[in-house]
Amino acid sequence: MQTSITYPQYRKYLNGHNFFKIISDKEWEEIQVMGSKYSIHQFKVSIFPDRNYLYDMTFDYEKNWVAIDNAEYEKIKANIV
Repeated sequence: MQTSITYPQYRKYLNGHNFFKIISDKEWEEIQVMGSKYSIHQFKVSIFPDRNYLYDMTFDYEKNWVAIDNAEYEKIKANIV
């Protein structure tokens, strides 16, 4: 298993409704798509479950997330009003 990574990393859920920008090992940004509405949320690791979630999203993502690139993430982000 990989133990080091360069940031940012980008992911999306398999259903295509949530997009993630992993900024560091302690911070990420999430865009939620609900129909035609988009919202963005900032997260900072403050509890152990958050740390595990971020670790899984970074290193063990194949079951729940798909790796995407910056261009796909920014295209979705452009829809936020």
